[in-house]
Amino acid sequence: MEHILQEITAVGRCLEAMDFMIADLSADSKSIQGDIDRFQDKVTQLDHRLTDVKGRLAILPNRDPELQFLRNKLTDLEDRSWRDNVCFLGILECKEGMDIRASLRDLLPELIGLVFSPMLEFQRTHRIGPPHKADSGKPRPITASFRRHEQAHQLIRAARTHGPYTFEGHEIHMAADFVTQN
Repeated sequence: MEHILQEITAVGRCLEAMDFMIADLSADSKSIQGDIDRFQDKVTQLDHRLTDVKGRLAILPNRDPELQFLRNKLTDLEDRSWRDNVCFLGILECKEGMDIRASLRDLLPELIGLVFSPMLEFQRTHRIGPPHKADSGKPRPITASFRRHEQAHQLIRAARTHGPYTFEGHEIHMAADFVTQN
Protein backbone atom coordinates (compact mmCIF):
# COMPACT_ATOMS: atom_id res chain seq x y z
CA MET A 1 0.00 0.00 0.00
CA GLU A 2 2.78 2.30 0.77
CA HIS A 3 4.09 1.80 -2.70
CA ILE A 4 0.74 2.85 -4.18
CA LEU A 5 0.71 5.94 -1.96
CA GLN A 6 4.16 6.94 -3.22
CA GLU A 7 3.00 6.39 -6.78
CA ILE A 8 -0.08 8.58 -6.21
CA THR A 9 2.08 11.30 -4.61
CA ALA A 10 4.48 11.19 -7.58
CA VAL A 11 1.56 11.39 -9.99
CA GLY A 12 0.22 14.36 -7.97
CA ARG A 13 3.56 16.17 -8.24
CA CYS A 14 3.63 15.48 -11.99
CA LEU A 15 0.12 16.89 -12.30
CA GLU A 16 1.16 20.04 -10.38
CA ALA A 17 4.20 20.45 -12.64
CA MET A 18 1.98 19.97 -15.67
CA ASP A 19 -0.45 22.60 -14.32
CA PHE A 20 2.45 25.11 -14.12
CA MET A 21 3.54 24.18 -17.63
CA ILE A 22 0.00 24.51 -18.94
CA ALA A 23 -0.31 27.92 -17.21
CA ASP A 24 2.97 29.04 -18.83
CA LEU A 25 1.82 27.73 -22.22
CA SER A 26 -1.49 29.53 -21.80
CA ALA A 27 0.29 32.82 -20.97
CA ASP A 28 2.64 32.35 -23.93
CA SER A 29 -0.32 31.52 -26.17
CA LYS A 30 -2.14 34.71 -25.08
CA SER A 31 1.01 36.78 -25.70
CA ILE A 32 1.43 35.22 -29.15
CA GLN A 33 -2.25 35.80 -29.92
CA GLY A 34 -1.81 39.49 -28.94
CA ASP A 35 1.18 39.76 -31.30
CA ILE A 36 -0.82 38.09 -34.07
CA ASP A 37 -3.71 40.53 -33.52
CA ARG A 38 -1.35 43.54 -33.68
CA PHE A 39 0.27 42.20 -36.85
CA GLN A 40 -3.14 41.55 -38.36
CA ASP A 41 -4.11 45.18 -37.65
CA LYS A 42 -0.91 46.40 -39.29
CA VAL A 43 -1.44 44.15 -42.30
CA THR A 44 -5.00 45.47 -42.62
CA GLN A 45 -3.74 49.09 -42.46
CA LEU A 46 -1.05 48.36 -45.05
CA ASP A 47 -3.61 46.68 -47.29
CA HIS A 48 -5.83 49.79 -47.12
CA ARG A 49 -2.85 52.04 -47.89
CA LEU A 50 -1.82 49.80 -50.80
CA THR A 51 -5.35 49.96 -52.19
CA ASP A 52 -5.24 53.77 -51.89
CA VAL A 53 -1.86 53.98 -53.65
CA LYS A 54 -3.05 51.68 -56.44
CA GLY A 55 -6.08 53.93 -56.91
CA ARG A 56 -3.85 57.00 -57.16
CA LEU A 57 -1.49 55.27 -59.58
CA ALA A 58 -4.42 54.30 -61.80
CA ILE A 59 -5.15 58.02 -62.30
CA LEU A 60 -1.61 58.89 -63.47
CA PRO A 61 -1.79 57.52 -67.03
CA ASN A 62 -4.88 59.66 -67.59
CA ARG A 63 -2.98 62.74 -66.36
CA ASP A 64 0.03 62.19 -68.63
CA PRO A 65 -1.43 64.10 -71.63
CA GLU A 66 -2.32 66.97 -69.32
CA LEU A 67 1.19 67.02 -67.85
CA GLN A 68 2.74 66.91 -71.33
CA PHE A 69 0.51 69.80 -72.42
CA LEU A 70 1.64 71.83 -69.38
CA ARG A 71 5.32 70.98 -70.03
CA ASN A 72 4.98 72.12 -73.64
CA LYS A 73 3.24 75.31 -72.55
CA LEU A 74 5.96 76.04 -69.99
CA THR A 75 8.69 75.48 -72.58
CA ASP A 76 6.88 77.75 -75.03
CA LEU A 77 6.54 80.50 -72.41
CA GLU A 78 10.22 80.18 -71.47
CA ASP A 79 11.21 80.33 -75.15
CA ARG A 80 9.10 83.46 -75.60
CA SER A 81 10.71 85.09 -72.58
CA TRP A 82 14.15 84.20 -73.99
CA ARG A 83 13.37 85.20 -77.59
CA ASP A 84 15.40 88.39 -77.33
CA ASN A 85 18.49 86.49 -76.15
CA VAL A 86 21.41 85.76 -78.45
CA CYS A 87 24.32 83.49 -77.60
CA PHE A 88 27.76 84.41 -78.97
CA LEU A 89 30.53 81.83 -79.25
CA GLY A 90 34.19 82.55 -79.96
CA ILE A 91 34.44 86.16 -78.77
CA LEU A 92 37.74 86.44 -76.94
CA GLU A 93 37.70 87.24 -73.24
CA CYS A 94 38.43 90.90 -72.55
CA LYS A 95 40.80 92.27 -69.98
CA GLU A 96 39.52 92.48 -66.41
CA GLY A 97 37.09 95.32 -65.97
CA MET A 98 36.09 95.53 -69.65
CA ASP A 99 32.40 96.05 -70.22
CA ILE A 100 30.84 93.23 -72.27
CA ARG A 101 27.98 95.52 -73.37
CA ALA A 102 30.38 98.12 -74.73
CA SER A 103 32.47 95.42 -76.41
CA LEU A 104 29.40 93.93 -78.15
CA ARG A 105 28.07 97.39 -79.05
CA ASP A 106 31.38 98.16 -80.81
CA LEU A 107 32.09 94.70 -82.25
CA LEU A 108 28.76 93.60 -83.74
CA PRO A 109 28.15 96.42 -86.27
CA GLU A 110 31.76 96.12 -87.47
CA LEU A 111 31.61 92.32 -87.62
CA ILE A 112 28.29 92.05 -89.46
CA GLY A 113 28.54 95.23 -91.49
CA LEU A 114 25.14 96.53 -90.39
CA VAL A 115 24.25 99.90 -88.97
CA PHE A 116 21.91 99.61 -86.02
CA SER A 117 19.60 102.53 -85.52
CA PRO A 118 19.03 103.12 -82.71
CA MET A 119 22.31 101.89 -81.27
CA LEU A 120 22.35 98.35 -79.83
CA GLU A 121 20.85 98.24 -76.33
CA PHE A 122 20.99 95.32 -73.94
CA GLN A 123 18.98 94.37 -70.89
CA ARG A 124 21.65 91.93 -69.70
CA THR A 125 24.95 90.58 -70.94
CA HIS A 126 27.22 88.06 -69.28
CA ARG A 127 29.62 85.25 -69.91
CA ILE A 128 28.33 81.77 -69.14
CA GLY A 129 30.13 79.60 -66.62
CA PRO A 130 33.24 80.03 -64.52
CA PRO A 131 36.40 81.47 -66.09
CA HIS A 132 38.52 78.96 -67.99
CA LYS A 133 42.14 78.35 -67.15
CA ALA A 134 44.42 80.94 -68.69
CA ASP A 135 46.13 78.40 -70.93
CA SER A 136 42.94 76.91 -72.40
CA GLY A 137 42.52 79.70 -74.96
CA LYS A 138 38.83 78.86 -75.24
CA PRO A 139 36.57 81.84 -74.50
CA ARG A 140 33.35 81.38 -72.55
CA PRO A 141 30.08 81.95 -74.40
CA ILE A 142 28.33 85.29 -74.01
CA THR A 143 24.58 85.56 -73.68
CA ALA A 144 22.98 88.91 -74.36
CA SER A 145 19.39 89.93 -73.85
CA PHE A 146 18.48 92.74 -76.22
CA ARG A 147 16.09 95.56 -75.34
CA ARG A 148 14.71 95.54 -78.87
CA HIS A 149 13.79 92.13 -80.21
CA GLU A 150 14.15 93.44 -83.78
CA GLN A 151 17.89 93.86 -83.20
CA ALA A 152 18.22 90.31 -81.86
CA HIS A 153 16.29 88.90 -84.83
CA GLN A 154 18.34 91.00 -87.26
CA LEU A 155 21.55 89.48 -85.84
CA ILE A 156 20.16 85.93 -85.96
CA ARG A 157 19.02 86.37 -89.58
CA ALA A 158 22.45 87.71 -90.55
CA ALA A 159 24.17 84.79 -88.80
CA ARG A 160 21.93 82.26 -90.57
CA THR A 161 22.52 83.87 -93.94
CA HIS A 162 26.25 84.44 -93.61
CA GLY A 163 27.30 81.59 -91.32
CA PRO A 164 30.17 82.01 -88.88
CA TYR A 165 31.99 85.34 -88.92
CA THR A 166 35.73 85.78 -88.48
CA PHE A 167 37.23 88.44 -86.24
CA GLU A 168 40.96 88.72 -85.50
CA GLY A 169 41.45 85.16 -86.76
CA HIS A 170 38.72 83.62 -84.59
CA GLU A 171 35.41 82.19 -85.75
CA ILE A 172 32.43 83.82 -84.09
CA HIS A 173 29.07 82.08 -84.06
CA MET A 174 25.69 83.54 -83.11
CA ALA A 175 22.55 81.61 -82.26
CA ALA A 176 19.18 82.21 -80.71
CA ASP A 177 19.19 81.26 -77.04
CA PHE A 178 16.34 78.84 -76.38
CA VAL A 179 15.36 76.67 -73.45
CA THR A 180 16.97 73.25 -73.62
CA GLN A 181 14.36 70.53 -73.44
CA ASN A 182 14.93 67.42 -71.35
